[in-house]
Amino acid sequence: MKLYNTFTNKKEEFISINPNKVLLYVCGITPYDTTHLGHAFTYTAFDVLYRFLTFQNYTVNYTQNITDIDDDILKKAKQIGEEWKKLGQFWTDKFVIDNKSLNLVKPTHYVKATETIPTIIAIIEKLVRDGFAYQKNENVYFAVTKDPDYGKLSKYSREEMIKLSRERGADPDDPNKRDPLDFILWQKSKPDEPYWESQWGRGRPGWHIECSAMAYKYLDKKIDIHGGGADLIYPHHESEIAQSEQFTGEKPFTQFWMHVGMLRYQGEKMSKSLGNLVMVSDLLKTYSPNDIRYLLLSHHYRESWEYRDADIKEAKNTMNIIETKLKQSSRSQKYQNENGDLNLFVQAMNDDLNTPRALTILNQTLNKGNTKATKHMLEILGFIL
Repeated sequence: MKLYNTFTNKKEEFISINPNKVLLYVCGITPYDTTHLGHAFTYTAFDVLYRFLTFQNYTVNYTQNITDIDDDILKKAKQIGEEWKKLGQFWTDKFVIDNKSLNLVKPTHYVKATETIPTIIAIIEKLVRDGFAYQKNENVYFAVTKDPDYGKLSKYSREEMIKLSRERGADPDDPNKRDPLDFILWQKSKPDEPYWESQWGRGRPGWHIECSAMAYKYLDKKIDIHGGGADLIYPHHESEIAQSEQFTGEKPFTQFWMHVGMLRYQGEKMSKSLGNLVMVSDLLKTYSPNDIRYLLLSHHYRESWEYRDADIKEAKNTMNIIETKLKQSSRSQKYQNENGDLNLFVQAMNDDLNTPRALTILNQTLNKGNTKATKHMLEILGFIL
């Protein structure tokens, strides 16, 4: 099996750290608002990865986080006059319902950042002790100059990183920072904000440290695959690498970095901030979970693409044809060369989860009348039979 590794920018043979065992971490949602089809594209990709690894006899420890304490949640809670915990739980529940509707496997560990505070504090304490982090005015920052490899994942120039950190809420102009690229590990809570006690005062964790702590606590010092949307490469995943590797002393923190392409709608990246959203719950009023999954898997996970109503209608028609043919051919089992067709399917999946090619093979297999192999392929891809 070959997977594209964002770190090396090439496809590489996947060999797990421990035989027959895969440690998989995928960045989850920040539950302050509704989840959309862009989220579904990301989590369906890792759902299929999980299923395919399981089919290949790996035991997969799949950990996904919920960033339930964050600037966005606190801002939204204040804006609508809702208690932040209640707001986070409401949108987390909605997300779980959407995932269940789409037949996404439940992660082995589905963890909230607020459940991992002691681990977060312990990691920050060690980073400060070892000279990789510093305290200023009850905030604690990671000192990027102490890590000469900072930037090795994204490969951006210093100027590009400063520009992106400004766009993505990292505030390079913070006067407490020694360097504009230093990122926050622990921040002082304002009087009306939730807080946890720490040696630096009452505060809350920064975004990046939450994921490092959860990966460390629920997986290990080194993991096999770390995934998320392509928009997380910088600063989130870049910063995770720096703090995790300096904390554990183990390199690389992650063997493979897998990033999912962005979904566009109306010419822009689908996002809560722009409001150009296609909601899974809305689509489910007209289309089946299989229709939605077929649409998503007809695009390679690394591809950025534009959502169009015509495409989901086409996916629905294709699923109707598949389901009709399966019913008809189950009555006549004349063609049963399962292995040959299944091998072609596996080859496509082994090539960096090439689901568009896998779907083509699935349709060809069904057209030959090979019902048994077709059903097996549908199961591996997570369709509901």
